[in-house]
Amino acid sequence: PKQSIDNTTRSWNKWWVMNFRQLEAFRATMRSGSITRAAASLNLSQPTVSRLIKDLEAQIGFALFIKLGRGIRPTTEGQKFYEGVEATFMGLDRLDDLAKTLESSSGGTLSLGVIPSLATIEIPSAINSLYQARPDVKLQIYLRNTPAIIEAIQLQQLDLGVISRQPPYNGVEILYQTTLPYVCLVPEEHALAGSQTEVNLNDLAQTETFITFGGIFPEQIAGLDTATIAHLKQRSRLSAANMPMAAALAKETGALAIVDVLSAGVAVGTGGVTSLPLVQNLEYHLAVVAQNAGTLSRHGQELAGIIAKRLDRIRC
Repeated sequence: PKQSIDNTTRSWNKWWVMNFRQLEAFRATMRSGSITRAAASLNLSQPTVSRLIKDLEAQIGFALFIKLGRGIRPTTEGQKFYEGVEATFMGLDRLDDLAKTLESSSGGTLSLGVIPSLATIEIPSAINSLYQARPDVKLQIYLRNTPAIIEAIQLQQLDLGVISRQPPYNGVEILYQTTLPYVCLVPEEHALAGSQTEVNLNDLAQTETFITFGGIFPEQIAGLDTATIAHLKQRSRLSAANMPMAAALAKETGALAIVDVLSAGVAVGTGGVTSLPLVQNLEYHLAVVAQNAGTLSRHGQELAGIIAKRLDRIRC
């Protein structure tokens, strides 16, 4: 019945407005670290913000903050809940950007997620090409790891992503993919630094100390045999979050690192390390991805093409 539908709609609208205000109050408090500052930023009274947060806690069933002296601090659950709230607001921002893009097909906002190994040289140069050619386009760039980029694209929080690791990449569409070689990064004072020949990881894994990545490297590198992987992990005292960090640690600690040729190039350019080719043919996978190529804006397609050309040039 129409009356029942109308009542449901009004109830839903009321629920959405109420909960949005609660989340907005919680988000502002987390960002400012104070209910007083949150109230000022939202142009609300302090008791109103406190009530909104208490109502939200009652609804979700757990405390978001604990008192700490005269201030407050988020609970463990509150911190995790905040991450989800931020993702929700980012999605709302993306809806706003989408509306603006649809309103004016000549401009809009384009968001891009980038892995650290491409963040300092290649991607900024590619972005500059679009930046100079399309003054009506706004660009948002986020530095994230591959799983986070893929998830953000699936949630429509990012338009494009430049990711690594071996495919498949579930839930996104590949616009371009390629591979680059891995190399061995060696401190300049190391005995191998003056060598011009390829180095064999099977041999080095027996005697050298290596930097690994987050407890999961080097299993990610296809082509390494299990015995070498075991030796590399066994002789590792350092674990880095990404390849640029591993390259920097190699310079400071004297340990060796297996990194992609892009990260190696940046590290060698800063001095203190040199890169050596490997006997093993190990491939570093790169891809440009989107949720759906058919719905990607023409500016997004243009940027994807620019990035692909730059990566092709490196590969050659």
